[in-house]
Amino acid sequence: MTSEAVCVASTGDVCGEGAVWHAADAAVYWTDINRFLIHRFTPADQCVRTWFFDEPVTALALTDRDDALAVILGSQVILWEPRSDKRSSPIYRLDRWPKVRLNDARADARGSLWMGSMRNNVNADGSAGAAGGRDGVLYRLDPDTTVTEWCRDIGISNTLAWSPDRQRFYFADTLENTVWAYDYDPANGSITNRRPFLQGFPRGLPDGSCVDAEGYLWNCRFFGGCIVRVAPDGGIERVVEMPVQNVTTCTFGGPDRKTLYITTASVEAPPNDRLAGGLFAIRTRTEGQPENRFCIFAARGSMLASRKFKSATDEAR
Repeated sequence: MTSEAVCVASTGDVCGEGAVWHAADAAVYWTDINRFLIHRFTPADQCVRTWFFDEPVTALALTDRDDALAVILGSQVILWEPRSDKRSSPIYRLDRWPKVRLNDARADARGSLWMGSMRNNVNADGSAGAAGGRDGVLYRLDPDTTVTEWCRDIGISNTLAWSPDRQRFYFADTLENTVWAYDYDPANGSITNRRPFLQGFPRGLPDGSCVDAEGYLWNCRFFGGCIVRVAPDGGIERVVEMPVQNVTTCTFGGPDRKTLYITTASVEAPPNDRLAGGLFAIRTRTEGQPENRFCIFAARGSMLASRKFKSATDEAR
């Protein structure tokens, strides 16, 4: 049901992460956390373009404008236009930076951005520091920039994904070797009823994930050299072997959303992992879900219209 993994971009990332398929650009964007980079790979011409930032880039999300992405940095969230390289001022700042940094992040179907934090393991020069502790928090950033906390005492926040019916939310703590399932309320964006979903899997530790259109979770295994496809009832449907040890996150892309793009890491990789840190692609018979969008611009437009309306009302008075 799946092809062998092929390295489509040998970028040698220290810690590749944050893969997101951009249908309008027909491209996959991803990051290298430790080198403060965003990459873009366009399958049509097999080309990679790279942009430099001033601190770790941990995740990316589409927005409700095709020309702008939400960029999750170690200390903040900004909006970025790849075509012009225009970067906004922060729309969110993390209070405990640089002791704590942001990590994985994804948008939900309501248009909010979910993001998790962890003890900062990236030094100021990009070299690897020590992870550990229970400093992580799971946040939800709504389009009006309201922030709410949903979980605390997390080791390393990873995996933010939703079932196709929007009734279930998945979230992982890498250090606990656990992916949890929650009940998700699509009306108000709340999560409840946490229970283990994938716990103690013996190959590596859980990193990023995505959920396909059939409701199966594809979880990347750091140190495990594989991706595990997990059924909605928690059963292991298959293990997809990877040619490198450290597999970090994945997303479905391509015009039919049947190409799984996978990021990897060269940090702590064995010497024979020649392609560690590259971007890989696997063809599947399974279709992925469309990427959700952080609806920040619609909210900004509404707030601006409200301010204009109030101003006009005041003048009339």
